Amino acid sequence: MKRFIKFFTSIKLAIVLLIILAIISILGTFIPQGRSLEEYVARYGRLSGLFIRLELTGLYHSVWYLGLLGLFALNIIICTLTRLTPKLRRALKPHLTADPKSLSALKTNARFKRSAPLADVQSELTKLLATAHYKVKAAAQPSRISILARKRIGGIFGSDVVHAGLLIILAGGIVSGVGSIRDNLSLNVGDVKPVPKAEFEVRLDKFTTEYYPDRSVKAWKSDLTVLEQKKPVLTRTISVNHPLTYKGYSFYQTSYGWNWDSPAVEIWAKSKNDPTFLRKMTLKVGERALLEDKAQTTIAVQKFLPDFVLGEANQPENRSLQPNNQAALIEGFRGTEKVFSGWIFSNFPEFDQIHAANDKDKEKETDLAFELKSFEAGQYSVLEAAKDPGAILIWIGCALLMAGLCLAFYWPTWEIKAALEESQGKTEWIAGGVATKSREAFSAEFERITAALRRSK
Repeated sequence: MKRFIKFFTSIKLAIVLLIILAIISILGTFIPQGRSLEEYVARYGRLSGLFIRLELTGLYHSVWYLGLLGLFALNIIICTLTRLTPKLRRALKPHLTADPKSLSALKTNARFKRSAPLADVQSELTKLLATAHYKVKAAAQPSRISILARKRIGGIFGSDVVHAGLLIILAGGIVSGVGSIRDNLSLNVGDVKPVPKAEFEVRLDKFTTEYYPDRSVKAWKSDLTVLEQKKPVLTRTISVNHPLTYKGYSFYQTSYGWNWDSPAVEIWAKSKNDPTFLRKMTLKVGERALLEDKAQTTIAVQKFLPDFVLGEANQPENRSLQPNNQAALIEGFRGTEKVFSGWIFSNFPEFDQIHAANDKDKEKETDLAFELKSFEAGQYSVLEAAKDPGAILIWIGCALLMAGLCLAFYWPTWEIKAALEESQGKTEWIAGGVATKSREAFSAEFERITAALRRSK
């Protein structure tokens, strides 16, 4: 048992555990947590399997990480308990009997005699100590009175309060690791979605993206309504760093996306042979519109890519879901016969690729030119729904940690022990002092009290 206690009260163990936890936390920063298998495979290749088996992709929920936190907590608990009992005894049941030899051996000490009765010296000393905000206790013995004066006795518990704060923080971390909930919700305007493991839903009423003059994103804002039993109970506008909190859940604005299922594109049709000919139309993918040109051409938008790129085998595909290089595949019909098709680009209006539908219809190739002027696609909001049951414990632990540090560094305990002995009408003062911090200031105060007692008449 003694070996067990000695092992867990070792400061070396605490340092080793702190170093290990710090290294793991650094790993958790560099390795994204809680992502999909596909993302880890794309990022780390063959190493992704090893990372997943070692639970490096979910560090703060892993059994071995929580085990390390528990081991560190056990180290703090045993270390605190072994030191707490003597401190409680010192604070609540102090030893009042003062031994003159022990007092003289203290670094801060004084000894002198006064021609005054013991009771008078005791009364004067008590007043001086009370003026200096000491709490005084006395124990009477034959021809001697032992005095113990202390102030800021709570300072001796500073390290214990720090340990208590650390334990509560660790408890909060374990509770968060086991019971926290984080999930992304993608909502189009009007969508209602249930919140994971909650008895309410959220609805997106409005989503706006604000831009700087250079078109970079300035802010995303979502008007979010909380529904209970299909009835609205709360509506808030949330943005980055301004979440909505309800029943322990916080909803953070994290991102946005474009709904490319059925965008509307604006296309301008011009004639190469007739400069006065101009037709403007707005079509959704799959829709057709009559140009009302001489040939009564019908235009259809077959496909829209927000970020056009030629992939494998020179096939058009999306490079991303951001509208960086918008392109539309259009087709032209005369009656029911398709006569031409091709891609047109928003960023390169002069570079259209309109060709006859097949080689034998070369003579039917159109004199029309097309421009992709703009597009409209609904945006959806990406929210993170997070519930962290350990957060309140972590905040309480941080408050205790700060209080403990203040006690330890700014509330030092000072003690003055004195023995008053009466002999032949004179009273001898033998005193010594102990300070946990600010020893120079304590020595100066001790000397002032001693000097004042000497001068008293």
